[in-house]
Amino acid sequence: MAEPSKGTIESFKDLDLPDYILSALSHVGYERPSPIQAATIPVLLAGKDLVGMAQTGTGKTAAFALPILANIDIKNTKPQALVLCPTRELALQVAEAFQAYASQMPNFHVLPIYGGHDMRAQLKGLRRGVHVIVGTPGRLLDHLDRRSLDLSSLKTLVLDEADEMLRMGFNEDVEAILDKTPGTQQIALFSATMPAPIRRVANKYLKQPEEVRIETAVTTNENIEQHYWLVSGTNKLDALTRILEYEEFDGMLIFVRTKTATVDLSEKLNARGFSASPLNGDMNQTLRQRTVEQLKNGKLDMVIATDVAARGLDVERISHVLNFDIPYDDEAYVHRIGRTGRAGRKGKAILFVAPRERRMLRSIEKTTRQRITQMELPSRADLIDKRAANFKASIKDAMENENKDFFQRIVGEICHEQEASPEDVAAALAYLLQKDLPILPSKDQPKAHDDKPRKDRNKSREDSRGDTRDDTRKENRSEKRSERDKPRKQPNDYIDDKGIPNLGNAQSLKEYPEIVMERFRIGVGHNDQVAPGEIVGAIANEADIDGCYIGQIKIYDDFTTVDLPAGMPNELFSQLKRTRVRQKPINIERISADNEKNAKAKQSSHKKAKPGTADTAKKKEGKSMQARKPRKKPDGKTQ
Repeated sequence: MAEPSKGTIESFKDLDLPDYILSALSHVGYERPSPIQAATIPVLLAGKDLVGMAQTGTGKTAAFALPILANIDIKNTKPQALVLCPTRELALQVAEAFQAYASQMPNFHVLPIYGGHDMRAQLKGLRRGVHVIVGTPGRLLDHLDRRSLDLSSLKTLVLDEADEMLRMGFNEDVEAILDKTPGTQQIALFSATMPAPIRRVANKYLKQPEEVRIETAVTTNENIEQHYWLVSGTNKLDALTRILEYEEFDGMLIFVRTKTATVDLSEKLNARGFSASPLNGDMNQTLRQRTVEQLKNGKLDMVIATDVAARGLDVERISHVLNFDIPYDDEAYVHRIGRTGRAGRKGKAILFVAPRERRMLRSIEKTTRQRITQMELPSRADLIDKRAANFKASIKDAMENENKDFFQRIVGEICHEQEASPEDVAAALAYLLQKDLPILPSKDQPKAHDDKPRKDRNKSREDSRGDTRDDTRKENRSEKRSERDKPRKQPNDYIDDKGIPNLGNAQSLKEYPEIVMERFRIGVGHNDQVAPGEIVGAIANEADIDGCYIGQIKIYDDFTTVDLPAGMPNELFSQLKRTRVRQKPINIERISADNEKNAKAKQSSHKKAKPGTADTAKKKEGKSMQARKPRKKPDGKTQ
């Protein structure tokens, strides 16, 4: 087994990569190859087959992408490289990485192909011409079966996270794809572990492969308190605003993925009353240095940065690091949060994770060998308490001012003229002091006469950073939505906060009969030649519901019924309505038992009018029932 050489490869220039790739790497901020890159790129550039054992987050995407790009013939628009991934999230991530590394290659095209996505768009991309295809096994096999994917020019095939594909039950699909390749292509297999089935695939399809094993030792500082918030209900900007108001922080570093996002987010935060500035590679050195100095001396509260721009940033004031966008690279996460908790000081790291990014969260935890605890956003009551405490502190500071004689005389006169107590006058003054930055949400705020025109009053509320945070109607809608979306039964060990079962703790619905199911109707059936697997794949991909939690499916001539976990959020339901199967939108809708009974009766009468079709329909229905055994998480062979 080959071990990575140590001390011989100091930069990407030592790897004999073309200048256009080195330029792209410099643009994205890569300086020195990781161990997996240093060990595998020379092997793949030499055209040899490879078995690489490395954890997710060690930089293996660049390890196979860079050699592939170095050997691409731009003039040949047939697929020259094929990368198999277990999930569509990983496929999209790898495709984006290819695009970034090929930024200096004009007319380069990479196409992600996965189940649940519009087949017509994928066919259009294939007809246009593509150099690299990144996809999931089910949909790739669909294209190969319909001969829409031509692999005659294939030079390299990569099996990424092979053990994960095995765990998800894709081993047969993977072998079927390998059997349809020319057989002369280079093959690279990457896996965190090497179980017997993976070893069998390697022995069968790879030709004298070199093996590289990389042991990771990525850890995070024990002085850093790590949390993540699962993005749901509240949008990310409003969530960030709540956190910024509630958290006690000195200086904060907020990470986003793109240079444009640094400017956009800093402008929005400044509009809400915070002191923020972007930090990205498009800024000249003088402006970047000035921004860092302002953060150091307290003139800035926070900096919105990209990974590249924050390299080498060391500011003692940084007490918090917030990942507004989750990093694609696990080691990038470690570098990001390492900007706080230095020199024995305590630090805090917060990570925003979208539901479809939970796999990336698990990867970060696995790489760092540390658990990141889930946090809840500060509640409305928490924000009120926090604002009240800050308001009391400002009053206390004002009471310590020695020049109060004039104002004491005015208060005394008001008490005498209005026959009011000092407490009443103090309360009125307190209201006037805080009304432009209200402690209480608008519904609870006491009304008072305001001589401003209505337009000016509205503008005043819009300019207040409390307006967006404290829109009571928005808060109430969010609370009602949360109540509505909760399942009737919610054991915490297998239901996440969206009411969607979590595959990590169960293998099928039989393990947890307490899960409440709800019946839905979708607008495709036997007349559309739909198969149960296509329905499972579409729903699993679009709704982020593992296939083993999709219940009974019954396929009729014009429609299909499917059981799903109850409590589906409205936004997810709307997204599913637009999902296409067999090139038709499924138009999913909730149905009651009476509606289903009427639909069956209608179809039954239709069959009586056509003798000879009932037995066929029963056979089809029996076949679909047989196909709905609890299954492992599929990619789905959908159109």
